[in-house]
Amino acid sequence: MARARIILHVDMDAFYAAVEVHDDPDLAGQPLIIGHRGPRGVVSTCSYEARRFGVRSAMPSVTAERLCPRAVWLPGRMERYVEVSRAIRSIFDEFTPTVEPLSIDEAFLDMTGIARTLEAGRDAAWQLKERIRERQGLTASVGVAPNKFLAKVGSDLEKPDGLVVISEDDVPARLWPLPVERLWGVGPKTATRLHERGVRTIGDVLRVSETSLREVLGASGAVHIRALARGEDDRPVEPDRDAKSISEERTYASDLTDPDVIDRALLQRAEGVARELRREKLVARTVHIKVRTGDFTTWTRAHTLAAPTDLAEVIVAAARELFQQRIDLGGRGVRLLGVGVDGLEPAATRQATLFTDPAEDRARRAALAADAVRKRLGAAALVRARLLEPRRGGPEEPPEASSPPTVD
Repeated sequence: MARARIILHVDMDAFYAAVEVHDDPDLAGQPLIIGHRGPRGVVSTCSYEARRFGVRSAMPSVTAERLCPRAVWLPGRMERYVEVSRAIRSIFDEFTPTVEPLSIDEAFLDMTGIARTLEAGRDAAWQLKERIRERQGLTASVGVAPNKFLAKVGSDLEKPDGLVVISEDDVPARLWPLPVERLWGVGPKTATRLHERGVRTIGDVLRVSETSLREVLGASGAVHIRALARGEDDRPVEPDRDAKSISEERTYASDLTDPDVIDRALLQRAEGVARELRREKLVARTVHIKVRTGDFTTWTRAHTLAAPTDLAEVIVAAARELFQQRIDLGGRGVRLLGVGVDGLEPAATRQATLFTDPAEDRARRAALAADAVRKRLGAAALVRARLLEPRRGGPEEPPEASSPPTVD
């Protein structure tokens, strides 16, 4: 007989906002929004005080400003959030080697064999929450269940600072009354079609005919959501989920039209991507860019490098070539600009060449030295001269509406 699984889903509460409040206690109790104001701004996340006014992640900033006019706005500090995320990940590793990170602020932990029962899993989850609170001053919500889906549902039920155990016997009472949108794979369009057939809760999925489900979801989709509605999910926790791509993009408050400003923005994005590659000890074989104009015309273009790299100089050179040769703005300005890489592999696999490029060697030594300084003194300790604003001598970055670097 197979051993029952004990799965934890850990979700940090309002993570970016919580880090800001931890670092500046004067923000405690205030409605805090992480994002950029203005007509093109987007809310990245917000404190629970702001959520009481109806503010939500991914909401247009103009809507958030109308709902919560007295909110405190901060642009966000991704370097700091990554630093805290890594510290929290080290705490996860103290509990189990089987950790599947989902994003910067959530992860699955497989405690099977370490905790023998769900109650033992609850005890472990409580200890985990306390350790995060003691070391980082932050709260986490944790779901404990025999599978990933139920654990994820549990972590959402009593936020913030929640701890919910869902057993198979709890499924009718805890799972079935929830909206059908809580099922993985049911997005807004699918939910609308299900609502038209009287399927509004997860329990309704098991009451409606299979024919109705197939008409909306297809045969395999119907089987999938019925299994989830029964609380069944046999997917393993995958600790070796490798990043497939790293990207960084910005949407600007006003369209970029100056070629020099656009070029500096490309370099800024390439810098961020290269730093993340080195932090993850990865190199990339393909560089891609994303460009969107004010009328929402969007291009994505990619170029495969002769050799994998983790250097901003190589990445921005490829990005510039793609932009100059394969993008025709037609006199329009740039609303969104992104640089990313894929074809990732461990840096240790990069083959040494007999005749190395002296310029690339110098760039790598400089990058590693700069990484060390930033690690000690903070991200703003070193700035490329190309990115300095001429008159003020500070980092030049066009006004942004949103800034979501991603690792997928």
